[in-house]
Amino acid sequence: MSASITTKSTSTQDASSLSLIAAHSHISGLGLDDNLQPKESYQGMVGQLQARKAMGVILKMIQAGKIAGRAVLLAGPPSTGKTALAMGLSQNLGAEVPFTAITGSEIFSLELSKTESLTQAFRKSIGVRIKEETEMIEGEVVEIQIDRSITGGHKQGKLTIKTTDMETIYELGNKMIEGLTKEKVLAGDVISIDKASGKITKLGKSFTRARDYDAMGPETKFVQCPEGELQKRKEVVHTVSLHEIDVINSRQQGFLALFSGDTGEIRQEVRDQINTKVAEWKEEGKAEIVPGVLFIDEVHMLDIECFSFINRALEDEFSPIVIMATNRGITRTRGANYKSPHGLPMDLLDRSIIVHTTSYSGDEIRTILSIRANEEEVDLTGDALALLTKIGQETSLRYASNLIAVSQQIAAKKRNTSVELQDIKRAYMLFLDSDRSVQYLEENSSQYIDDSGNVTFGQQVADSEPKLEDKPVEDDKMETD
Repeated sequence: MSASITTKSTSTQDASSLSLIAAHSHISGLGLDDNLQPKESYQGMVGQLQARKAMGVILKMIQAGKIAGRAVLLAGPPSTGKTALAMGLSQNLGAEVPFTAITGSEIFSLELSKTESLTQAFRKSIGVRIKEETEMIEGEVVEIQIDRSITGGHKQGKLTIKTTDMETIYELGNKMIEGLTKEKVLAGDVISIDKASGKITKLGKSFTRARDYDAMGPETKFVQCPEGELQKRKEVVHTVSLHEIDVINSRQQGFLALFSGDTGEIRQEVRDQINTKVAEWKEEGKAEIVPGVLFIDEVHMLDIECFSFINRALEDEFSPIVIMATNRGITRTRGANYKSPHGLPMDLLDRSIIVHTTSYSGDEIRTILSIRANEEEVDLTGDALALLTKIGQETSLRYASNLIAVSQQIAAKKRNTSVELQDIKRAYMLFLDSDRSVQYLEENSSQYIDDSGNVTFGQQVADSEPKLEDKPVEDDKMETD
């Protein structure tokens, strides 16, 4: 008994040590109530009430399917929660609505053209909900009989399955036996079998067999024995993205390209045929288009050609909602010789809904740092949190967030369970913020290589040595003994 407890605690410790905490892993939504009113601190979101309310309106329009082919621009200073807003929107949308996140520099690849990378990102963000009817066998397993040959080759068996009204025996082949073994199906389980694919799903254990089990785990699920016919027609819904359909129809290896990632360039003829087919399915009621979200972070990194492509793609019949984020002010648009707001050309800016984010207040920074400390499982004392908040106000929120984990390591070295004021001070002295780094660079600029290639080594300047042509010409006769 003690050995099993030890093993369990060790495995738990190993699992926790391997868990990685991302910058926005504490975000679980936009932090809105049922009336789209933002709460001050909810679902990991703090402050930015106006921006969150605006994103809540966009969220409801996406869920209602009333918005597509639109562009939303999140604009604000660095470290004001633009990416957090996009992540919160993604969490609120759930798994049913496609959400693709890329950065502006991702599309500059040696393997794919810029327009191909953007096209794939657009089509990953558009879902197709396909409805089809399939034959299902649902019932409670009465008995499984499997006969194995002595040589271990061919297997055969029988499956007795019943509902409340009927009972049938099915002959089993190799594939079905392997499926039943893999799912660990036993007598008393209620299962579902897809006749087309042979897929077996275990729904739970039958209530009629509840007395047969003396010990059951918390994950044990009991269900009623199905009624009526064993074979039933059911409507099954599959949700795939347009890009997945493109890949399956464009490569010789088919759907295996989805796992290998070797998609390559996809011909436009293939995409046109798929668009026509999906449009037919939509007219016949077999499929439903689900416009998703394409989030482009650091959108100012795109060039004028990409912006032109996005302008055209937003007018397409199959177009997602494009959410862009940038921290630039009036700056030059890449690939052009003129400046524009946020680094976006005016024609794209004109068709965008712009949501501004503002800098956080001291109380909001304190709340965010407290949430981050809980996420990283760091116990901060009151004084330590107060100093960390002041650092966040004077430097940046990201720098203060980075000091949390560093301070924990300093405290752990002293075998303290909580991070104290001295640990924050020590971390602040060890790791420079951007302002102090710039100040150090300016004070010691001569020790760094400048644009002309000059640098100071110790007290001597590298280029102060007399050059070859400046050396005095001595007697060029060779001295001989």
